[in-house]
Amino acid sequence: MPLDHYITLGRSGLRVSPFALGAMTFGEDPGGAGCSVEESDKILATYLDLGGNFIDTANFYTNGHSEKILGDFFAARPGRRERVVLASKFFTNLFPGDPNGGGAGRTSIHAQLDHTLRRLQTDYLDLYWLHNWDRHTPIEETLRTLDDLVRAGKIRYIGFSNTPAWVTAQAQTTALLKGWTPLIALQVEYSLLARTVEGELAPLARDQGMALVPWSPLKNGFLSGKYRRDIPVTDSGRTAFVGGPDEDEFVVIDAVAAVADELGTTAAAVALAWLRAREGTVVPILGARRVEHLETNLAGLDVVLTPEHRHLLDEVSAPTLNYPAQLHGALRAMLQFAGTTVDGATSTVYPPLTQSDVRY
Repeated sequence: MPLDHYITLGRSGLRVSPFALGAMTFGEDPGGAGCSVEESDKILATYLDLGGNFIDTANFYTNGHSEKILGDFFAARPGRRERVVLASKFFTNLFPGDPNGGGAGRTSIHAQLDHTLRRLQTDYLDLYWLHNWDRHTPIEETLRTLDDLVRAGKIRYIGFSNTPAWVTAQAQTTALLKGWTPLIALQVEYSLLARTVEGELAPLARDQGMALVPWSPLKNGFLSGKYRRDIPVTDSGRTAFVGGPDEDEFVVIDAVAAVADELGTTAAAVALAWLRAREGTVVPILGARRVEHLETNLAGLDVVLTPEHRHLLDEVSAPTLNYPAQLHGALRAMLQFAGTTVDGATSTVYPPLTQSDVRY
């Protein structure tokens, strides 16, 4: 499946590639965790030349340099910006000492968007994400501001990232009742090593027709294939930044490696293929510091996991979810269906009883 086999992003008419390109690593400041302007341009050109069209950044990535690199790239290539879905995020305050420099209030959203558009050298964003929940701002103020920006043509669609499910549900309900622009996607941490999103946010997204756009789909590189038991990782800077897998994570990593060996592909491709096979619309974000990283990860488009492989990976990575999630699976079916089959869910009788045991 190539990058130019597009899918609609949630309940919208926005067509995007099955993998987004994350620009968090574009630029070498701060801390040297990213890549040079030259390498960033190569990664971006490779992604676009292969048919990719969905690019994701944020106002604070590499202190704004990520947005600037993207803006310079498209300014030097007239006509290319209009062919991509360009997304950025607001929330982070880049102005020390100014309490209104960040967050999700009306004043700060307008200011942050103006700075972002200036760095990107564009008149509009295709998708604007709330990067984090601002508990100090009423959600209706954030939503009304974003709706005004949609009506003004400065942004086209909106989404939330890293926001609790109850806040997201409140926001979506408010937007729908008031006729404001609804959310079409949620950007969340999601991978074989980070599945707690399945407790609340993923079901909410499916119910409301929102796409999931996972960040860190390889869990800081743990699922890339380079982390193996008793084999030291040579990237000392990366290891110092993210640490290393623990024993529980190695159990999952081992299973992913075994499936990759069976299929003759990479661990990264298997981990990404598993994500894309999840229920609903799931569009993982690929991050890369070198062109080779991007090319390796794109193999995830060609991998088709068997039901047996999916079951194995599901089981070995099964998350422990917060209450009341554990009451919504097999136990719910036993308590509700009393030994019958409803909507494909078959249950046993619990507690063991017959009709004559019931006291009326």
